[in-house]
Amino acid sequence: MSNPTAAAPAEPIPECPHCQKPMPLCVCDSVTPIENRLGLLILQHPQEQDKGLGTARLTAQHFAKATVRVGLSWPSLSKALGYPVENAARWAVLYLGSARAADLDSEGEILALTRKGEIAENQRAILGKLEGVVLLDGTWSQAKALWWRNPWMLKCQRVILNPAHPSRYGRLRKEPRKDGLSTIEAAAIILAGLERRPDIAETLNASFERMLTRYREVQAEMPELAPKPPVKDRRRGVRRGKRA
Repeated sequence: MSNPTAAAPAEPIPECPHCQKPMPLCVCDSVTPIENRLGLLILQHPQEQDKGLGTARLTAQHFAKATVRVGLSWPSLSKALGYPVENAARWAVLYLGSARAADLDSEGEILALTRKGEIAENQRAILGKLEGVVLLDGTWSQAKALWWRNPWMLKCQRVILNPAHPSRYGRLRKEPRKDGLSTIEAAAIILAGLERRPDIAETLNASFERMLTRYREVQAEMPELAPKPPVKDRRRGVRRGKRA
């Protein structure tokens, strides 16, 4: 005999088929299309689980030439993109090594590196020949795993970013490095800079701000969808989450 007082299971919250976020967090209806010259490939680690604050699919929705692939490895850049690429050296990959723009004494927001992690000569010539950009989406360790599992990236032109401002995530997500950015912020800097189109950065950053605003609004109404980040106890050096 059933228990009439037992609570009925909650109805699952549908996800957006485009950004794959829970519908209350979706901002796809405000996405502004961008006709881009350079190709964009976003490789997402399969264990990247932060659907609430993730930006890979939101980024790709803006561009006519963008591809998102979820996985650990692909035999070549062409296989990852799904179409042939004659010269992988004409594609940039956002490098995850120890090189930092602040340590290299350069004012540019996009820096091309040599294999030794030094600033390459003829920056304008190198960056001007690029045909596309590869971004790695996931936590810092997940992005590094993608780098090591795909040796064809060694053929790509390594670039690093020198953002003028910290990530807009603020306290919502802690980045492991001061120059750490969300995927959409990285795309904004690198594509706007390489194509010399500030409107790309304006559009992507505005989209990101809308996403963050929606996230904060949902925190108050549906905290299970938009949880607050754990609070760090500086006295003990531990993190405190919600008590059960």
